[in-house]
Order: sequence, then C-alpha cells, then structure tokens
Amino acid sequence: MRKTPEIPSASMADIAFMLLIFFLVATTMDVDSGLERVLPQMPPEVQEDTPPIKERNVFSVLLDQYDRLMVEGEIMRVEDLRDKTKEFMTNPRSLETLPETKMTEIPLIGNVEVTRGIISLRNDHGTQYGMYIAVQNELVAAINELRNDLSTQKFGKNYANCSSEQQEAIRAAIPSRISEAEPKTVGGKK
Repeated sequence: MRKTPEIPSASMADIAFMLLIFFLVATTMDVDSGLERVLPQMPPEVQEDTPPIKERNVFSVLLDQYDRLMVEGEIMRVEDLRDKTKEFMTNPRSLETLPETKMTEIPLIGNVEVTRGIISLRNDHGTQYGMYIAVQNELVAAINELRNDLSTQKFGKNYANCSSEQQEAIRAAIPSRISEAEPKTVGGKK
C-alpha cells in the first residue's frame, strides 16, 4: 500500500497569524460620528403650574417630506436660516413679534437681556437625514455665532478660548433652547 503524502502544516498557524496582523493593520475602521447633545433632565411626572408659552417666544422651523424648509410659516432657503435665527434670538429692535427678553444679572458679564425664545424644530417622516442635519447645523451655528460675538465683546476672545466660568456665563446669556419634536407626517401621505 502506498502512503499519501501529507501537506506540511507546521507553518500554517504562522501564516494565518501574519495574515491576521496584516489585515488588522491595513484595514481602516469607520468611526460613527454624530451630534454632540446634552439631553435635558427628565421632568417630574406631575408638573404643577407650568406657565403657557407665548406664541411670540416660539421660532417654528418645519421640514416637510420634500425637504422644503418652512420658517414661521414661510418657505425659506437653508442658507438664510442662520441670519433669521440670530434675529429671532436677539430681537435687536424689540419687536412685538419676536421673543420677550428678561433682564438678568449674570456673574462676569453683568446685566444682560436674556431671550425667552425657543426654537421648535419639526420634520416629516419623509425628510432626508442630510437635510435635517443641514437645518440643525444652521440653528446651532447661529447660537454659536451669537456666543462668539458676546464673548469677543465681553472677554476679548472667542467662546472656545474662554475659561469654563466665562463659557458658563455666555451660555447663561445666550441659551440654546432647541426643541426637536417627534417626526410626523406633515404634508400628506407618502
């Protein structure tokens, strides 16, 4: 009887190990990125005496299923949203149609008129994710620009370069109140 030759397997484990190392080193891993958000604390189950929110204090931003942007009931381009948001949050001419402000004493800054404005962002179930992120980026950028302007005016430097106490004061003066409502079907069935 004739013996069948065997394949030498002594170095197979070494070759498999070398291939594993090669693929681990040569492969790039995608890192998930997202939006940096701090979620608010859960409200108590029973809220008593919650004051009603005045319509003038709400900045309504709506995205429909066709990715059309509607701000305060008017169709708008995403490129114009930042300026409109900044105008709403600052109410520079004290208009009755823009949000109320409250004079507040803030440490390191002094007396500042703080807006009572809330930005309400709502989208349709059919809204494209990219469009939603573009709108949200414009809203956040508007708040960040206002904070940069105030920190430059009060501390002579950008918001990012301020100390944590200075940043806290700036956040108190220019709060970021963006309410993201649950998606719903806005413009009809899809």
